[in-house]
Amino acid sequence: MELPAVNLKAIVFIHWLLTIFACMIQWLPGAYYLANITVLAMGVWAVAQRDSADAILMFLIGLATTVIIDILLFALFYATAEALYETSTSRDLFRFAGGMAILSLIFKPLSCFFSYHMYRERGGECSVNLGFLNVSRDRSAYQTIDHLDSPPEQDSKATLRSY
Repeated sequence: MELPAVNLKAIVFIHWLLTIFACMIQWLPGAYYLANITVLAMGVWAVAQRDSADAILMFLIGLATTVIIDILLFALFYATAEALYETSTSRDLFRFAGGMAILSLIFKPLSCFFSYHMYRERGGECSVNLGFLNVSRDRSAYQTIDHLDSPPEQDSKATLRSY
């Protein structure tokens, strides 16, 4: 099955837009803002360096980490913020910001999936070794195409160089 072509710029843009909408009202602690802005910066780095497997791997790890952080922060702070803004005039703004933050959380596993495939396309390799379980690509049977021919034979007398 062929995966649809998803642009990394689109992934970063969607998460940037949803993060901006989630931050319209302050209902989460600074850890949410810091974590998501840092991941977006790693996404910009991955867009800027198209051939870097490290950049896309850092973006992927950041996305996976923010999934856990977002779940914890929503569980700890959503009910308190909802009670605080229920009687306020900005109740609808809180609901919109909360909805955008939850929508961002829903899209993150899908973004992780596409980012992983981009990581593999950029030459990244996922190898896991748990002792009895070894998951990796075995490339020992492949012949490299960038090898040099055997070096020309040198004179049998070794010359000493003084530096």
